Amino acid sequence: MPVDYSSLPADSLVLVTGANGFLGSHIAHALLQAGHRVRGTVRSPAKCAWLRAHLDAAHGPGRFSLVPVPDMAAPAAFVDAVRGVDAVAHVASVMGDLCPDPNAVIPVVVRGVTNALDAAAGERRVKAFVYTSSSTAAYSPKPGAGGDVGQETWNEETVKEAWAPPPYEPSRTGKVYGASKMVAEKAVWDWVKKKEKEGEVGFRVNAVLPNVNFGRSLDVKNQGHPTTSGWAFDLATGRLADRMWEAVKPQYYVNVEDTALIHVAALTRPDIDRQRIYAFAGEFNWNTLLHALRKLYPERKFYEDREGLGHDLSRIVDAGKTEELLRDVSGRGWKSLEESLKENLEDLGW
Repeated sequence: MPVDYSSLPADSLVLVTGANGFLGSHIAHALLQAGHRVRGTVRSPAKCAWLRAHLDAAHGPGRFSLVPVPDMAAPAAFVDAVRGVDAVAHVASVMGDLCPDPNAVIPVVVRGVTNALDAAAGERRVKAFVYTSSSTAAYSPKPGAGGDVGQETWNEETVKEAWAPPPYEPSRTGKVYGASKMVAEKAVWDWVKKKEKEGEVGFRVNAVLPNVNFGRSLDVKNQGHPTTSGWAFDLATGRLADRMWEAVKPQYYVNVEDTALIHVAALTRPDIDRQRIYAFAGEFNWNTLLHALRKLYPERKFYEDREGLGHDLSRIVDAGKTEELLRDVSGRGWKSLEESLKENLEDLGW
């Protein structure tokens, strides 16, 4: 039976916060491909003129616009940006300038998402709201550890570690990021519960929890290899920092384009509501990546395998359901690790 997308008809206007980021730019692109218009928030539209030029060239002028939100934690930060939109994808975070001090990160991320929700609630046209959460909101991977990861799995451990007494060393950065995502996503569901008690929320609310995103940058000339796409690039080119071998535990990957398409499904499917949607395609560790690189580029030399890395044995309860959503919007399942790495590195010309 065909999926009913009538809750967000073609040519709807969707707000994408953090539209210049690795994932945010792909979400904007995917929504435009699906026939919608997109308004993207960035701190400085002048510095992100490349994004409008790229999307205008791909989808035609007038389909994508940029608006400034210099501080998402400021009161009423998104009120102007949300006027007239039909849906909101809140992707913006503080990943790019993250620091190991939880006081400087976690409250900003929480205020950002609650500001976006409050703004959406003030716009009668809004039919759907999707928050870009993270795997770290649910759990921190540990080699050899298992267990089910599902709708009620929360990473309380990383919050405790993030808020431990100072000093705030650089090694705490990942914990602070994970805690910011967990606390912010909890704030989303607390907001929903509060609104339900007061009456109606007025729109569907979902969270997408991707694990490590690999794949091509939308515009590598202007974006480079940001965030986790840089891990694959550094591994392939022999630039991986020594600390990364230990810091990045075995976990799951997903192609950034698949994550973007899952956001489209969460925004448009009328039957998807109040869901935590896990974007986890397959398990990997550093050796898995190296094996894939050697298969893709047999003539090149890469790092030797590392001993004792282990594997993430967690079972993602709803991974199959997420892949069904992906098939609904794209006609295919998860992109493979090899395909994701090849796309991640295509600008090298190998």
